[in-house]
Amino acid sequence: MIVVTGGAGLIGSALLRYLLAHRRGTFAVVERLGTDGRFDNLSGLDLAEFWEADDFLRRVEKDGALPPIEAVVHLGACSSTSEADADFLMRNNFAYTRALAVWCLRHNIRFLYASSAATYGDGVQGYGDDLQFLPALRPLNKYAFSKHAFDLWALHHGAFQGCNAITGLKYFNVFGPREAHKGAMRSMVVKAWEQIRACGAVELFQSCRPGIADGEQERDFIYVNDAAAITAWLLDHRAAGGIFNVGSGVARTWKDLVGAVFNAMGLDPKVNYIAMPAHLRAGYQYSTRADMQRLQAAGWQVKITPLEEAIRDYVQNYLNPNPGRHGA
Repeated sequence: MIVVTGGAGLIGSALLRYLLAHRRGTFAVVERLGTDGRFDNLSGLDLAEFWEADDFLRRVEKDGALPPIEAVVHLGACSSTSEADADFLMRNNFAYTRALAVWCLRHNIRFLYASSAATYGDGVQGYGDDLQFLPALRPLNKYAFSKHAFDLWALHHGAFQGCNAITGLKYFNVFGPREAHKGAMRSMVVKAWEQIRACGAVELFQSCRPGIADGEQERDFIYVNDAAAITAWLLDHRAAGGIFNVGSGVARTWKDLVGAVFNAMGLDPKVNYIAMPAHLRAGYQYSTRADMQRLQAAGWQVKITPLEEAIRDYVQNYLNPNPGRHGA
């Protein structure tokens, strides 16, 4: 059995669909479903088991009442970059991940977990995923710190080495179907689509950095289907220990992104630039781009879906025909 925590989330539900289509076996979900609509993301999935997140942790800590597990893909976390409760983030993102990692290492269970590109901070140290660069990184917010803290724990405890090495995945800006439950943390693709439908224009933040024009701030955007495929590939390649970037390897501007949304809707772009809120300025990343060399050296050679093609698929096949929480 393969267990996917956060299995009703954006990446988790895409991963489960990918695994069910491409791999034999049984699959289980660990999740806090709550009331935000993520329950719908499990619709149509043939799952062998479901555990509520706290119940699963209790079973792991007591080492009982669980069927044989081949692998755990730990995607469950609080992913809000604006979350203010640092204690909550450290319990939910660091301590929970550590408990699962220790258990998997003890029982020789393959363990993959979600780190984040947010751990790279302002990018001054680059975006290379070699472990030697980890201690120098300086995250810019509490969410990123909670993710970085586990990366460092794994490094200092030798968890990235040996025959049972764990694997971390630094996801960059993932977007795609089944993200409506994320609220304010939804991708700019779906937010732009909503703004265009409502008023025919999109708002983007002005740049606060000299030399970077409004709308020219850059991100490494990756379609969720590609992120799921990379995750599944790493799951099957146990020798690939350490941390791997999961991105496109290309930096594109916010202007590029919203232009692609307008184009997918058959409209001419109309963008209004607004002042960036003061509380976001100190932690704002102006350019991110995943260095994909280590993943490619490990054997991953599949082409990533170009941004325009991915947005066209998302808008035309998920958002336009099915407006509302099911499509987004």
